[in-house]
Amino acid sequence: MVIGDVQKDFLLAVEGLTVSFDGFKAVNDLSFYVDENEIRVIIGPNGAGKTTVLDLICGKTEATSGSIKFRGQELTHMTPNQIVLAGVGRKFQTPSIYDDLTVFENLEISYPRGRTVFGALTFKRDAAVRERVEAVAETIFLKDRLHTSAELLSHGQKQWLEIGMLLIQEPALLMLDEPVAGMSVSERVKTAELLHGIIKNHSVLVIEHDMKFVEDIAHKVIVLHQGRILSEGKMDKVKNDPKVIEVYLGH
Repeated sequence: MVIGDVQKDFLLAVEGLTVSFDGFKAVNDLSFYVDENEIRVIIGPNGAGKTTVLDLICGKTEATSGSIKFRGQELTHMTPNQIVLAGVGRKFQTPSIYDDLTVFENLEISYPRGRTVFGALTFKRDAAVRERVEAVAETIFLKDRLHTSAELLSHGQKQWLEIGMLLIQEPALLMLDEPVAGMSVSERVKTAELLHGIIKNHSVLVIEHDMKFVEDIAHKVIVLHQGRILSEGKMDKVKNDPKVIEVYLGH
C-alpha cells in the first residue's frame, strides 16, 4: 500500500467498505487502517454501524462492496473460521466462557490444538500447554485463580478470561466489543493496563462508550456516524471536534 511516496504495510486495511440492508447503508464507503501494535477505538452513537464493522471484518456479515485486507490477505472472500485461522480474534459484548470449567480449563480448551471436539479429546496437557496457560493467566490477572470455577469470577474477571481465551490462540488482531461495560472503576483501570500490556505482540480494535476508558487506551479514535467516519485521530483532536460534540459527545 502506498501513502504519498511511502510504502506502508498495515496490519488491517479497510477500503471503501459498504454494506446495505434492504437499501439502508449501515456502513457507507468506510476506509481506515490499523498498524501493528496499535490500539484503535471506534466510538459513535447507537446505530452508527460500529458493531457491523466488526461483523464485516470477522465474516459474520458479508460486505456489499469494498475491501478488507489483513496482512495483505483479502478477508471478504473468506469464511469466519478461515478469518480466525488467519489471525483475527473477536470478543463479543457478553462473555462466552464455560461457567462450569475452571479458569485453567477455559484457557486450555481455547489452546489452538484443542479447538475442535476431536482435538480437545485427543490433545495432551503437556508442558507447553501448561506454560502457555499460566503465561496468559498472568497477563489477564488471573494466575492466582487458575483452579477457580469460572462462575465464581467477578464480571470483570470473566471479561478478562474471555480476552485470555482469545490471547491463547495468538491472534495478531483482537476485536473487543465494549470490553468494560458493567465493570467497576478499578476493573476498568486494570483492563486498560491489560490492553497496554498485550500490544507488544498484538493489535487491538475496540468498540467502546466509556470515554474515560477510551482516553486511557486509544492510540487513535474513529468516530462513526450513520456508517461513515465523522472524525478520526488522537483523542484530544476528536473530542474537540465540533461535529463530534454536536452528534455524540454533547448528548
